Amino acid sequence: MLYTITAPWRHEEEIRKSRFLAQAVPIAHPEEALAWFALVGDASATHNCWAYRVGDAYRFNDDGEPGGTAGRPILQAIDGQGCDRVAVLVTRWYGGIKLGAGGLARAYGGSAAECLRLAPREPIVATGALHMHCDFTELALVSARIRESGGQIARETFDADGAELTVTAPLDRLDAIAARVVDISRGRIQPRRDPG
Repeated sequence: MLYTITAPWRHEEEIRKSRFLAQAVPIAHPEEALAWFALVGDASATHNCWAYRVGDAYRFNDDGEPGGTAGRPILQAIDGQGCDRVAVLVTRWYGGIKLGAGGLARAYGGSAAECLRLAPREPIVATGALHMHCDFTELALVSARIRESGGQIARETFDADGAELTVTAPLDRLDAIAARVVDISRGRIQPRRDPG
């Protein structure tokens, strides 16, 4: 199971006189990650190295550190912690002692991993959607049963005859919700699954 973090998180440590600040945020799109890196990177720091993963989309940047010693270890920390939909920036202020390639990889990857390990997390649950039209007379009951069954009404649009509902729920609950709606409406409401 994959996880995402539920709030921005920071973790700071000193490694052989260099200061490392790891910051992580939840993201939905790669563009969010790039904008966040530009916003929180510290221009006065020696290096601002980063990585993000959103499903199959990922990128990393060593920001002047030797190739493969910063960005890739941060990405490996994201994967190693079982995370997705996260961006991690590790900022380094050089303290005068060279760490070597292995030391840099351990410092960047370790700081990122510890930041993600300590951050509040939640599982990423695959969701789907149902669409249905409901008469006004059945709307309150149908809405209540949808919520009781683990669904959420994501959108409600009204017309002269009732409401068009878009219901989101975990994929493994969609069939049960649809069956319950058909049952309580005695077949008058026929939920349709999102084609995606």
